[in-house]
Amino acid sequence: MTGRRTRVLVVDDHPMVAEGIRAILETYDDIEVVGTLANGQEAIDRAAALAPDVILLDLNMPQVNGLSATEILLERDPDTRILILSMHDSPEYIATALRHGAAGYVLKDVPVEEIRTAIDRVMQGERYLCTGATASLSPGTPDGREPLTNREQTILLELAQGKSNRAVAEALDISVRTVETHRKNIKRKLGIATTAGLTRYALEHGVLQGTGRG
Repeated sequence: MTGRRTRVLVVDDHPMVAEGIRAILETYDDIEVVGTLANGQEAIDRAAALAPDVILLDLNMPQVNGLSATEILLERDPDTRILILSMHDSPEYIATALRHGAAGYVLKDVPVEEIRTAIDRVMQGERYLCTGATASLSPGTPDGREPLTNREQTILLELAQGKSNRAVAEALDISVRTVETHRKNIKRKLGIATTAGLTRYALEHGVLQGTGRG
């Protein structure tokens, strides 16, 4: 075997579901399941120690749900890929999950081979929506751009005011590396290469309204 195995963490409040996914994923030589957890809070508490590449995260869980956990986990490690596992195929659920930073959305009734495909795709830096999810989601945002997450919108606001990465990091109490990662993702999603372009976009789309700038 060549290369490092993909480290996967399964988080679902139904033990039979979590263990079932684990058992099947462990049949692949290039995947290592580093743990199965029961809720979002456990994932937040243990992700750093388990160091997963991909987190399969149930949407509806006690204590901390999948959406809140996604934002917190990505805040701590922007390189983690999060795949939402859900029974819900409504466009609202899917779009909200993507806005929160999920790399993909997979319905629980898909064949496990598709979960494997989803893991491979997000590890390649792609976004993955399973067939049922794709069918229920209208393509793109009104302007054809991938939507920014709530956190990315906050960071865009800070950057558009001319703040440096370090100043943004201090204002939001996050690391400079996290700001840099968010900045890169914002530029990619908006198709903008420069900071001046980000400021112009923020002005044109009303992002800077209400900030007290004259």
